[in-house]
Amino acid sequence: MPRFPRAALVLALSTSLVAAGPALAKAKEAKPAPVADLVKAVDIPYQSFTLDNGLRVIVHEDRKAPVVAVSVWYRVGSKHEPAGKTGFAHLFEHLMFNGSENAPGDFFEPLQQVGATDSNGTTSFDRTNYFETVPTGALDRALFLESDRMGHLLGAVTQEKLDNQRGVVQNEKRQGDNNPYGLLRYEIFENLFPKGHPYHHSTIGSMADLNSASLADVKKWFTDNYGPNNAVLVLAGDVDVATAKAKVQEWFGDIARGPEVKAPPASVPTLPAPLAKEVKDLVPTTRIYRMWAIPGLNDAEAVPLQMAAAVLGGLSSSRLDNAMVRKDPVAVSVGAGAQTFEDAGILIVQADVKPGVDPKVVGDKLDAEIAKFLATGPTADELQRAAASYLGGTISGLESVGGFGGKAVTLAEGALYSNDPAYYKVELDRLAKATPEQTAAVARKWMSRPAFSLTYTPGERTEGGENRGGAVTAGKVSAVAPDRYWNPELGDVGPDTGMGTAVADRSQLPAVADLKALDFPAIERAKLRNGIEVVFARRATVPTVQVAVSLDAGYAADPRSALGTQSLMLSLMDEGTTSRDSIAFAEAKERLGAQIDGSATADETVFSLFALKPNLSASLGLLADYIRNPAFDARELDRVRAQQLNRLKAELNNPNAIASRVLMPVLYGADHPYGIPPSGLGTTAAVTAATRDQLAAFHSAWIRPDNARIFVVGDTTLKEVTKQLDAAFGNWKAPASAKGTKHFETPVPTPKPRILLFDRPKSPQSVIMAGKVLTVKGSDEIEPLRAANDIFGGNFLSRFNMNLRETKGWSYGVRSRISNDSDRLTWVAIAPVQADRTGDSIREFQSDTQAYLGNEGTTKEELERTVNGSVRELPGSFETSGDVLGGIRQIVKFQRPDDYYEKLPATYEAMTTAEIDAAARKALSTGDLVYVVVGDAAVVKPQLDGLGLPVEIATPAN
Repeated sequence: MPRFPRAALVLALSTSLVAAGPALAKAKEAKPAPVADLVKAVDIPYQSFTLDNGLRVIVHEDRKAPVVAVSVWYRVGSKHEPAGKTGFAHLFEHLMFNGSENAPGDFFEPLQQVGATDSNGTTSFDRTNYFETVPTGALDRALFLESDRMGHLLGAVTQEKLDNQRGVVQNEKRQGDNNPYGLLRYEIFENLFPKGHPYHHSTIGSMADLNSASLADVKKWFTDNYGPNNAVLVLAGDVDVATAKAKVQEWFGDIARGPEVKAPPASVPTLPAPLAKEVKDLVPTTRIYRMWAIPGLNDAEAVPLQMAAAVLGGLSSSRLDNAMVRKDPVAVSVGAGAQTFEDAGILIVQADVKPGVDPKVVGDKLDAEIAKFLATGPTADELQRAAASYLGGTISGLESVGGFGGKAVTLAEGALYSNDPAYYKVELDRLAKATPEQTAAVARKWMSRPAFSLTYTPGERTEGGENRGGAVTAGKVSAVAPDRYWNPELGDVGPDTGMGTAVADRSQLPAVADLKALDFPAIERAKLRNGIEVVFARRATVPTVQVAVSLDAGYAADPRSALGTQSLMLSLMDEGTTSRDSIAFAEAKERLGAQIDGSATADETVFSLFALKPNLSASLGLLADYIRNPAFDARELDRVRAQQLNRLKAELNNPNAIASRVLMPVLYGADHPYGIPPSGLGTTAAVTAATRDQLAAFHSAWIRPDNARIFVVGDTTLKEVTKQLDAAFGNWKAPASAKGTKHFETPVPTPKPRILLFDRPKSPQSVIMAGKVLTVKGSDEIEPLRAANDIFGGNFLSRFNMNLRETKGWSYGVRSRISNDSDRLTWVAIAPVQADRTGDSIREFQSDTQAYLGNEGTTKEELERTVNGSVRELPGSFETSGDVLGGIRQIVKFQRPDDYYEKLPATYEAMTTAEIDAAARKALSTGDLVYVVVGDAAVVKPQLDGLGLPVEIATPAN
């Protein structure tokens, strides 16, 4: 089950806030659905069986879409790595995608051919997993591929593949280390967990250990850990247990059982005394952390700790937000969250110091607020809001069968870590029964222990990440008995001696059976009494409704002299309405389990609502109040201004964001609506100068009913929701002031090919961006051009990525993309590469592009893969309500027919190599590209000087 959302955000170490985060509006008090009722709505029925070789199989039937999620979880992660072998689990995960004995090519190739979605693999402390969602008719192919790499891998693992993936992983490490706070992962685990503890070292490992990995080492890792008896296979979707049993036996039944894998002992450590450390990094402001190690996910106190962290700093209305950001704004942002692993976890509290405030004052106040919370504990109302907010996201997650967080993940996690696929029910029961007294006692027990206090201050790093991430000491540890992989008390069937050992035919890829075409939901329309159009589709899989109020505004609507206006307006809208302040506003939303937020793209401003069906009417009232009646409290403006300036400062330290801020104004010109920093955060001067009246005037010009359209997808009817929307929005009247306009007639400047270099000292990687403005617009029929981009650089199997990642090993991944805007589009290539290969990477990009646009155009194989993948992935692409909502918005935005997606397969199937090549040669080129390079100039500039292009020192738009 997904943990509390903000806990994941803390661990992800986000360096900035979204332009407009969760926002709430006052409405009439409504009694929300009881938490106990919401818990009952969370149910994932399953059946299970176990093969003779120990492979545990869990099957969940969900017939809403013709797809099956295949998820294979191995009980081996970085905690199983001995000293000197750090990073092996993750390195081996990469090797598993490089082909097996009977499928020797790249693993993604046959999956893209069948239209797989959500294909990936991940490594954590406790496990390694591999997953893909495939059309039902391609299930045999997916099972063939997964079983072949489980049972028939070693003959395909070569020194060349090892060396290549070693380079890829090392560039993945550099890419993570290169970002602000990129070394935080090392600080957390090296300090909270002692030397020798399985969680002490990072999953990514150290450069030295990665360099030392030999072919014999990685082969032994496979034979020791990748047996079927050390794995769980989940099939979730359009499949029943009888079908699953026959197919799994056919493909996995002949794989021999492996050794029993023994997990290292892992206690929950307590620091002997408070520990404090200060580090410097390219960060916008001082950040203060307080951290503790806590129990793992099977401990009965894990859920109460997560609840406590949510009340302290996870909710929009959290104690820390109210005390340190709203009432006494000494911090620009705060957060708290608990992240649990199998054997232990971490609880992190953090505060970003408001510029001009003494960090010691903020640290003292943070400690005081933690102490006050531990003394008083949460209220019953706070716990209800935390539970309802969590359950809303949990119920939403039930709509997806696979991927990173769908039902297959929930069942696999329970089986692997808790020997109970339905362990999520245990956690939800603990959540529903949590009391203020219990939660307070648990929080005091764990958070009164000595803390690790880490302070990040702005400045140049004194060390990099090259030598971080490894285990510091060797030393033998005694092993513990492994878990059993079946549990008769839970209805599982143990090793089934009634099944023989079949030997599957692996001489060729299994044929793809009949595939069902996409059945896109019918689109219905209505109008509110004030003329707002409602666009609706019914999806009743889960009892939720999603709403998007879309306005023709977006960042392109920002005045040229006041960039960042819209982001600041959206942030200020979060701070309450004319009838309810920001705290009461947040509390109302949380009680309903609703999510309400405002966001923007280049073209649109969107106010979104996720609501539980029983609470829809009240949630719509909050949404309407939020949109229609913002308080625009002048007293709150300085606070949200400081937050946006902090986010802007963070952006100016992030290499990808720097490159975008340099490139877009150069390509479009500063006067064009798209010639702005694409994040929408604007410039320091404009944000500093913005006034309350300016933001209110922008709202009047753009956020109005004559500029709006409402999209709804979910478990309701058009008639019912139109009535509810009329009650919330029907009397909304446009102001007398003129509606805003955007000036796309502004000419785009003639491109001036050159390299714009931004010096970022000590960067282990360079970020390369190259781009141009195309003549086509978003509403044009450009499917052949998008297919050409897919082939050249748009996905994992593209020529550009396969060259720089899989052949050269210079990057963790490179891509090219065509934008998705209403007016003229851009083609941009993005390549984060190791610093000493910056010039070579640009040469390779130019060479690859010239070859593709010259006499090495699209091959028949590339055409087949692109067409097959594009057609066959459509059913899986619209599995959830959110997917359908996005699709409908695209249909309306680009003025396409309602059956656009259902007719798209015919468009793809009619494509030819000649048509794709012609589209590419007409639109793409190398001679008129502008390049931006963000990296260490001392290392990079000598490489750039030999490329035959002028090199200029760049300054990001600010």
